[in-house]
Amino acid sequence: MADAAVDRTPRVLIAADKFKGSLTAVQVAERVTAGLRRVAPHAEIASLPVADGGDGTVDAAVAAGFERREVRVAGPLGDEVTAAFALRGRTAVVEMAEASGLQRLPRGVFAPLSSSTYGTGELLRAALDAGAGTIVFGVGGSATTDGGAGMLSALGARFLDAEGEPVAPGGAGLSEVARADLSGLDDRLAGVDLVLASDVDNPLTGPAGAPAVYGPQKGAGPDDVAVLDSALAHFAGVLEKEIGPRAAGYSTAPGAGAAGGVGYGALVLGARFRPGIEVMLDVLGFGPALERATLVITGEGSLDEQTLHGKAPAGVAAAARAGGKEVVAVCGRLALPPEELGRAGIRRAYPLTDAEPDIATCIADAGPILERVAENIARDFLI
Repeated sequence: MADAAVDRTPRVLIAADKFKGSLTAVQVAERVTAGLRRVAPHAEIASLPVADGGDGTVDAAVAAGFERREVRVAGPLGDEVTAAFALRGRTAVVEMAEASGLQRLPRGVFAPLSSSTYGTGELLRAALDAGAGTIVFGVGGSATTDGGAGMLSALGARFLDAEGEPVAPGGAGLSEVARADLSGLDDRLAGVDLVLASDVDNPLTGPAGAPAVYGPQKGAGPDDVAVLDSALAHFAGVLEKEIGPRAAGYSTAPGAGAAGGVGYGALVLGARFRPGIEVMLDVLGFGPALERATLVITGEGSLDEQTLHGKAPAGVAAAARAGGKEVVAVCGRLALPPEELGRAGIRRAYPLTDAEPDIATCIADAGPILERVAENIARDFLI
């Protein structure tokens, strides 16, 4: 009896992050799919948009089947905004950038000393109200450097000055904290598995801390950075009096400096830190999707040195390589040599600039150009 025919149908899994400023992760998957289908209509194509905990994390969860929930919360300047979290069963995905991100500031406006994470705490509270037993807390893209004080306040903590009055919102106001009262924290937090998902492992303060490294991205000048660093150090010292020596350990723990120190606030709440892309791959169901694939396509706007340090494409490539799958990447800009890509588990990268040398055109017309790039991938790997 003749052997059964070997199934040689290529099965592609598209697991790419956004091209920031041009395409969402969902749009990247749609454009790559369109390009592949034109050249290899026989291929089976699945998409699993990914994120590493920063902006776009909720959208990735929704694309994977989570329900989008919207709630009105305080933006970084205190004005009300509509923010979303994602829910499936008793697992919630909360993205701090939805409430307290730079995109919530008016164009060209920064408030490094006074912006607050209060709205992020309101988002976490909404997830608790929805019955979440596990909260994946993705942090990144923040407009804030308040050590998570605003977030903690929204969840019931009080930070008081020497007169017993609440201190002003924002990082600078923390220099006036004389007493921290955590007795009013939401009781439900004790029964929740809170996972701090971030690609940043900086401590809270110091040369590698949140103000020094990320403050300038939020409009902080050298004097502002000094003010914020001193205020956060003082804040951690006051919390040490309230909850004991572990507060000092939290301030130097990996992830404490994430998103302007909101990671520190999350650790105070009992969160456990995990690299964002690892958490999201678990939550999104990457493992089962990977088993069916013969080729994985990952990517992001810029493949560069930062990519290798916990960004989504590196996490996807590592997981795919462990599963014995071949990986290629799409990107807007490529700044890694082939040997670095190889060490990361990426066989080949396809930048938009190979199809269109003008960078401004690549940004403006990223979608159609990405489809052309995907056609090249199909020719190289699927036929």
